[in-house]
Amino acid sequence: MKPYDAIIIGAGPAGLAAGMYMARARQRVVILDQGTVGGQVLLTHAVANYPGMPELSGYELVGTMRKQAEEFGCDIVSNTTIDQIDLRPETKTVATAKETYQAGVVILAMGGTPRSLGLPSEERLKGRGISYCATCDGDFFTDHDIIVVGGGNSALEEAVSLTTYARSVTIVHQFDHFQGYPHAILEAEENPKISFMMESVVEEFLGQDELTGARIRHTPTGENTTIDATGAFIFIGYAPNTQLVDKADCVILNERNEIVADESMATSVAGVYVAGDARQKQYRQITTAVGDGTVAALAAMQYITSAHNRADTVAATH
Repeated sequence: MKPYDAIIIGAGPAGLAAGMYMARARQRVVILDQGTVGGQVLLTHAVANYPGMPELSGYELVGTMRKQAEEFGCDIVSNTTIDQIDLRPETKTVATAKETYQAGVVILAMGGTPRSLGLPSEERLKGRGISYCATCDGDFFTDHDIIVVGGGNSALEEAVSLTTYARSVTIVHQFDHFQGYPHAILEAEENPKISFMMESVVEEFLGQDELTGARIRHTPTGENTTIDATGAFIFIGYAPNTQLVDKADCVILNERNEIVADESMATSVAGVYVAGDARQKQYRQITTAVGDGTVAALAAMQYITSAHNRADTVAATH
């Protein structure tokens, strides 16, 4: 059994920021992650709008964050399997395959994973032409014709980055307008390698062992068009990684399985906080995740101080 002041589940920007603040305040902190440190930021080709930093890759940004967290004293355990959590008691418990951790507070910073279209053909061709990470797989499609599905900032920005490799990029979007920032839309529209299929959805990906194309339906007319493509990148948002707390039935989730919290990031369970993309909120950026982590850490430290004060008061009366 390893006792800590705080257990943070998730080692993305939110979890790392929370860990930095708490460890720097001399709290004993462990950060647990069921995947790789960095989360979805590792998949980001370029981060150009992080305040105070020059344009850099997501990998570089996360590397700096991890180094800071470890230098402040955080223990970081990645690629571990969390088997069980018990968050309701005053002392919370998180059990992994190898260790059991206990702490007075827990910060949930599990982030999210890329959403899929839910097509059987998509499942069959994942890793065989269909990808969710331009940074990871873009160079495999040098001189290929590829499809990008989505219309938000990620889809637009990654489509532009993919033109570095691809012969052509076709953006398929279900609406007649984009949801991205004006500069991202303009950059995509001005790129000669990018074309657009608006008000359109992918009906089926084609190919048996490898992607060869897609059947696209124009929703206003119902007309189907088949286009050739040997690569497809899907950027239609993320689903929160809240299965762990949903199964434990310990904190309140909304209809989208996001964790409900107040302005201090406090959940429905005392001593449990949330930060980052697992939280119910409108905007999801690296900076908002870091902000969530900061607030959650400060609120958690206040909770710890209050708990200590309560314990001292009880001790003084006996």
